[in-house]
Amino acid sequence: MFKTLKVPIGLAIMLFMSVLVICIVVVTRAEQNASVKAVMQENTIALSNNLAQQLAVVMERSPGDKALYSQLFNPLREYQYIISATLYDNNYNVIARVSTDAVMAFEDGSIPTTPEDVPFGVTSHDNIVVSHQLIGSSLYPLGHIVIYADSTKLLTSSVYGSFLGQLPVILGLWLLCVCMCTYILYHLIAPLTSLKRFTQEVFESKDYALRCSHDSNDEIGRLAKNINSLLDTIEVELLINFEQKQTLVDQQETMSQLANFDSLTGLPNRQFVLDNLRLELARAKRNDEDLMLLFFDLDGFKGINDSLGHETGDLILIEVADRVQRLLRDGDLFARLGGDEFLVLPDRDVSPEAAQSLASRLITSFDEPFELRGLSLTVGLSVGIATASDASYDLSELMSNADLAMYRSKARGRGSYTLFTPDMVESHKRKLHLANGIEQGLANDEFIVYYQVKVNNQGRVIGAEALIRWVHPEFGLVMPNEFIPIAEQGGKITAITQWVIKRVCIDMPDIRQWASNPFRVSVNLSGHDLRNAQLFDYIYNTFNLYDINPENFEFEVTESAYLENFALSNKFFRRIGNMGCAIALDDFGTGYSSLSYLTQINIDTLKVDRQFVTEIQTSERSRLVTGAIIDLAKRLSLAVCAEGIENQEQWDYLKLHGCDSVQGFMFSKPVPLADLIASPSHYTAAKAS
Repeated sequence: MFKTLKVPIGLAIMLFMSVLVICIVVVTRAEQNASVKAVMQENTIALSNNLAQQLAVVMERSPGDKALYSQLFNPLREYQYIISATLYDNNYNVIARVSTDAVMAFEDGSIPTTPEDVPFGVTSHDNIVVSHQLIGSSLYPLGHIVIYADSTKLLTSSVYGSFLGQLPVILGLWLLCVCMCTYILYHLIAPLTSLKRFTQEVFESKDYALRCSHDSNDEIGRLAKNINSLLDTIEVELLINFEQKQTLVDQQETMSQLANFDSLTGLPNRQFVLDNLRLELARAKRNDEDLMLLFFDLDGFKGINDSLGHETGDLILIEVADRVQRLLRDGDLFARLGGDEFLVLPDRDVSPEAAQSLASRLITSFDEPFELRGLSLTVGLSVGIATASDASYDLSELMSNADLAMYRSKARGRGSYTLFTPDMVESHKRKLHLANGIEQGLANDEFIVYYQVKVNNQGRVIGAEALIRWVHPEFGLVMPNEFIPIAEQGGKITAITQWVIKRVCIDMPDIRQWASNPFRVSVNLSGHDLRNAQLFDYIYNTFNLYDINPENFEFEVTESAYLENFALSNKFFRRIGNMGCAIALDDFGTGYSSLSYLTQINIDTLKVDRQFVTEIQTSERSRLVTGAIIDLAKRLSLAVCAEGIENQEQWDYLKLHGCDSVQGFMFSKPVPLADLIASPSHYTAAKAS
C-alpha cells in the first residue's frame, strides 16, 4: 500500500500525538470540572453564609418586612449558576424567592425540593449543589435559606474560555512534537533509505563487488554488515560458479572433440562424418545433385602393426593423415572411420573422372615410404569409389557400396581403385548368403568331400587330396575358392576343417578297402587352423573315435600360412609328426621361398605349384625353377609332389627330374567317394591320357 515506511510511521506518530493531546485535554477538563465544582460549592457556602448573616440582622431590626428581605435576594440574580434561592420561616413558609427556569430541570424527584427534605449544610447532586443554611442561631432560629446552584453553566463557560486560552499552546506543542518526531524518524530512516538505494544499485548493475559504506553499531549497521557478508558469499559463489562453468565449457569442448574427432589423427571420426553425410545426402537429393565418396584402407598396415607394435602403427596413421590432407582441397571432408580405414568426400567436382584422378593421386602419394625410427616402411592404398545416386541417396547403402568397391580393389591386387557398379551388390549379397549359411550347411551335411588321386612314377595310386565342395540349396555347387575366403573372414574356417577331418575319417574304411598300397589322404589346413590351440586335440580325439591310423593322413599347409605363424606351425606340426601323420608344404615357390626357413620347418613333402607345371612346356624359366625345386627337395631329403598335371609331356619331364608323385586332371578330377572307389588304383600312360 505504502512505498516507504515514512508515511505509515509518520501517520502513526501523528495519530499517537493526537490521541495524547486528546487524553491530556480530557484529563485537564476533568480536573478543571472538579475544581470548578469545588469552587462553586465554596462560593455557594460563602454566599449562603453572608446572606444568612445579613438576613439575621435585618430580621431582628425589621421583623416581617418582606420587601426588604426580597431586596436582599435580588443581587443573587447576577449569579448565573444560581437556580433558585428561597427564604423560609421557621415553619418552612416561603417569605422571599429568587428563581430561574432551570429549576424545572430537576423536578423529577432525584433532587429534594422541599426544605424539610434538604439536609443542613451543602450537598452535591451531580452538577447541582444544594445549600441549606439556618438564619440566626440554633437556639433562636429566625428562618431558613435554601439555595440551588447549577455548575453546568459555570463549567461550560469555564471550559470554553480555558480551551480557547489553551488551544494555541496545545497546537504549538502538538506541531513541535510532530516536527521533532518526524525529524527523528527521517534521521533513523535515512540509513534504511541508503540501504535501499544500495541494494537497488546492486540489483540493476549485477556488480556483486559493491559494498555498503554505512557503519554503525545499531540494527541497521548490523544489517549493512550482513548484506556485505551476503555479497561476499555471492561473489565467492559466483567466482566458483564461473570457474565451474568454464570447466564445464572446457569439458564440453573436450567431449565434443572426443565425440566428433579422432584423438590420434585429429581427423573427424565416424560419428561426425556420418552426421555430415546425412545432411549432405539430403541436400544433394533435394537439389538433384550427386555426391562422390572415396573409401580406402592401408595395404600392409596389419603386418607393420603386428611386427613393430601399435606405437609404430599409430605413427603410420598420423603420417597417413598428414600426407592425404596435403593432397586435398579446402572443403574436402577427410575422416578416419576407425583402424586403418579412411573416407574422403570431395567438395566440388564429383564426376567419376575427378574421383578416379584423386584416387590415383592418393595411391601414387604412398609410393614413397615412411621414414620412422630409422625404418623405411611402405604401405599402400586400396580405394573404393561410390556415388550417392547409385545408393539412392541412402547413407548405409552408400557406405556399403564404397566398402564393396574397396574390397574389390583388394581382390584385384591392392594398390588400386575401383568404381562401384551395381553388379557388385549381387556378388556381395551372394557372399552374405554364403557367410550366413556355412553353419547351417555344416549342420545339414550340405558339404561334400571330393578326392583327387595322387600317383607315383609307376602310375600307382598312393594317396588322394581331400577337397571340399558345397552343394548349396540355392546356388548349387559352390567351389572352395569362393566360400573358403568367406569362412576365413568370418572365423568359420576351423569348423569346416574339423568337418573335413571327421568326414575323411568316416570315409577312410572304404578308401582303405579300395586302395591296395599304403595310402595317405591329404587334408588342407589354413593359417586360422594353425592358430587354433584346440585343433590338435580335436584331431587326436577324432582319430581315436574312428580308429584311424595316423599314417594314413597327411596335412597340407601353404608356404605363406606356415611362415606367417612360424612358431605355432612348428609346434603344431611337430606334435602331428610325432603322432605319425605326414606334412606337406603346398604352393612352394609362390610365397616366401626362403631357404633358411626350409632348414627349420618340420615337413615331409614339397608340393610344386601348378603355375610352374603349366608353363613347363612353354617357359624355359619355369622348367629351370621346377628342376631347382625338385633338386632342392632331394638335397633336403624331402619328397616332391607336383600338382596340375594335364598331359604326358609334363609327367615325363617331372619323372625325368626326380619328382616322386603327381596329381592332376590327366589322372582324375576331384570326384566324390563313390566315384573314387569305382576308379582304377593304377594308371598307365594310356589310361591317364
